[in-house]
Amino acid sequence: MKQLHHQLKKYWIFALAGFIVILLSIIPIRLAVAYYQAPYPQAILTLGGGQDREEFTAQLAQVHPSLNIWVSSGIPPKNARTIFRAAGISDQRVHLDYRAIDTVTNFTSVVKDFKSQNIEHIYLITSDFHMLRAKAVATVVLGSQGITFTPISISSNQPKEYFLLILRDICRSVFWIFTGRTGASLSPRVACLSYAFR
Repeated sequence: MKQLHHQLKKYWIFALAGFIVILLSIIPIRLAVAYYQAPYPQAILTLGGGQDREEFTAQLAQVHPSLNIWVSSGIPPKNARTIFRAAGISDQRVHLDYRAIDTVTNFTSVVKDFKSQNIEHIYLITSDFHMLRAKAVATVVLGSQGITFTPISISSNQPKEYFLLILRDICRSVFWIFTGRTGASLSPRVACLSYAFR
C-alpha cells in the first residue's frame, strides 16, 4: 500500500511537470502568431530606471508619431511630462503607470491595458544591463498573452545582471501565469539570496 501511494505521488508530480511544460511550450507559438498578425510595433513600453530611458523614448516616439507610449514606474510624472512635451509628444499619447515595483510587475501591471487595446506587438525599451532580464520576463508574461516585442537597449556603463536574478524573475513570471500573483512581496528576500551567490 505504501509503495502504491509513493507511485501515485510520483505519477502526479510527473503529470504536473508535463502539464507545465506543455503550457509553457505554447508561448513561442503565441509569440509567432502575434508577430505574424502584427509585424510592426503598435506601442512603446519603457521600463523605469532613469531619466535617460524617458529621453530615449521621446526621441523614438518622434520617429513613430502613431504609437502610444507606456512608461512603467519611471521618473516622477512632472519630470516625465516635461521631457515628452519638450519633444512635442502630446500628453494623450503618454501613459505614465506607477503600479509596478520591480521588473516582473513592470509587465504584469500593463499587460491588461495592451490586451484591452488589441496591442500585439510593442517596442520594449530599457538599459542594456537590464535587457536580458526584461526580455526573459516579457517572453513569459507578454508571450503568454499573445503579445510579442521588439527590444531596444539604451547603452550604459553598468555590469550585466546576475543569472540568479533573471532565473528568479522567470520563476515569478511562470507563477503569475498560473496564479495571477507575482510574488512581489517575496522579491526582496529572494534578491538577498541571489546576491549571496554572486
